[in-house]
Amino acid sequence: MKSICVYCGSSPGERPEYKAGAIALGNEMVGRGLTLVYGGGNIGLMGIVADAVLRGGNPVIGIIPKSLVRKEVGHKDVTELHIVDSMHQRKQMMADRADAFIAMPGGIGTYEELFETFTWLQLGYHGKPIGLLNVAGFYDKLLAFIDHAVEEGFLKRHHADLLHVSADPAELIDRLERAPRHPVDKWAERRERT
Repeated sequence: MKSICVYCGSSPGERPEYKAGAIALGNEMVGRGLTLVYGGGNIGLMGIVADAVLRGGNPVIGIIPKSLVRKEVGHKDVTELHIVDSMHQRKQMMADRADAFIAMPGGIGTYEELFETFTWLQLGYHGKPIGLLNVAGFYDKLLAFIDHAVEEGFLKRHHADLLHVSADPAELIDRLERAPRHPVDKWAERRERT
């Protein structure tokens, strides 16, 4: 594993643990020589994790839509800043450039990125591991809801178990590195090329 895409909030959140978690994740990535792929922002948890990785000297790849650059939230100090036309292009490029994914606390955009990537894994569009950095129990209720979906027959347990969860960045990255690669559905690949 050489790179991790981190999904997280454009806000720092209300608790100091969220900022500390972003710094800890960035520092852990630095210690392992990992590249950060992320949404390209300089604000909130996005900016905090990017700054931590940059301070450690590791590459940071930001991918941001033009509309957000115009609002001056693009991080000017990243190693590479890719400006794309749409959110769809942003998500696809982030997925293509990453070997694994971690979602930190965030809002609707973070959930949408997480669940789209999770859906792609479930459907076999990619085989890359996905983790939740559950800082201060932020995702506890979401995890309970996922369990509820399994209990109600809307999600298979083996698909729910594809999501790796830890409150500790080192433990979470260890799990992602050890995770068996989910098989990619060759039929889905062929269908997308046509």
